[in-house]
Amino acid sequence: MRVYYLTGSQFALSNLALRRLKISRFADLNDPFELLAVDMKDKEHRKAFRATKEELNQSKGVICLSRNWSNPLLWGHYAEKHTGMALGFEVDPKHLAKVIYSKTPLKIPIDKKTNRPVLSEKLTNQLLRTKFHDWKYEDEMRVFVELDHETNESGLYFYDFSADFQLREVILGPRCELPIASIRAVVASYKPEVSVVKSRIAFSTFRVVENKVASVVPPEA
Repeated sequence: MRVYYLTGSQFALSNLALRRLKISRFADLNDPFELLAVDMKDKEHRKAFRATKEELNQSKGVICLSRNWSNPLLWGHYAEKHTGMALGFEVDPKHLAKVIYSKTPLKIPIDKKTNRPVLSEKLTNQLLRTKFHDWKYEDEMRVFVELDHETNESGLYFYDFSADFQLREVILGPRCELPIASIRAVVASYKPEVSVVKSRIAFSTFRVVENKVASVVPPEA
């Protein structure tokens, strides 16, 4: 399945050169409801839910991807105001989890003896994937990663490109100033070949589309 990772140019260049992505931590994501998309009106339970979030944050990381790169909000929010890039990956669907967009928080039972949330495997899976409905524009798919604390680099964790997570496209943002030829040179050794194109804002819709003229690099004299 084709999915996209949008980021700033500096980070994209590092991703391409080192053939890996940084694994995000739930506590660092831009949605404060990550792992807290639950009904917490009972103040006695809030501490328990926050402790559960911290436990999951310590054991799991996430790579956030989108099923499209045409939404201008994605470029504005995640690709440094359209100056960054979208990296397109072919990912084995078994590694992908579709985000659930909900208008109401989850209701998770509380064990009266321990005052802790009762999280079955099904409820944990829902909690990891549930976001407020208005994030729906992201059309998000997630890859969950068990953190290996022995391999972190200065507190950061990384996910290597592989046959199951294969780079296939690079889309330069409408305002990206990096020469398309230089990006093609960076990915020239990738197998299979990686497509590199330039994008622009559409002329008749609110979308970001391929700039077919700018994607053509003239031959060297």
